[in-house]
Amino acid sequence: MFRSLPVPLLLACGLAVAQGLPPGQVQLNGMLGARSALLIIDGEPRTVEVGASTRGVKLISLDDGHAVVEFGGRRQTLALGAAPGRIVPQTPPPRQVTLPMGPGGHFTSMGTINGQVTSFLVDTGATSVTISQIEAEKLGLRYMYGKRLVTMTANGVVPAYQIQLATIRVGDVEVRDIEAIVIPGTISHVLLGNSFLNRFQMRRENDVMTLELRY
Repeated sequence: MFRSLPVPLLLACGLAVAQGLPPGQVQLNGMLGARSALLIIDGEPRTVEVGASTRGVKLISLDDGHAVVEFGGRRQTLALGAAPGRIVPQTPPPRQVTLPMGPGGHFTSMGTINGQVTSFLVDTGATSVTISQIEAEKLGLRYMYGKRLVTMTANGVVPAYQIQLATIRVGDVEVRDIEAIVIPGTISHVLLGNSFLNRFQMRRENDVMTLELRY
């Protein structure tokens, strides 16, 4: 016997609910002990055992008038007789950035480093993301705790600090744990070197560069 209602009455109730339930929703309409539940999925009653799936909805567990279900890549707790939960497909994170060519034939973009706003310039000739000390201080980067080294720039060999950035976001795409170097002086943009660009497949069509995330 289903919890709270006899089986015939419960099924009749389920069918009545099913007729008016909008698509893309799931509702807990009855329980058979701790092993099975009557779910209304997209307007249709379905008996589902714990651990089983039907129509993209998996029943995870049952307990005391509640069911934990998984659909659309997310888990949700449903209460017996409560309003239905909406099936929302999980949206994958963005994987592509499109950069128009700017003045001087360069590809630039606004973005963030560790959540702080800055401006970027794509530099395929740079080994690492390169940040000036002045910009690093504006961004709150504790670069002086980084590894000391020397690096070659257009002005010759200069001392630098190697650090790891928690995140870089360009457009809607965020990349984590990126190597960067901080150098003396000022540069107009943070240079997006290959420690960032190697995470992407790059292609250029006329005046547009597209970066598509590899991993």
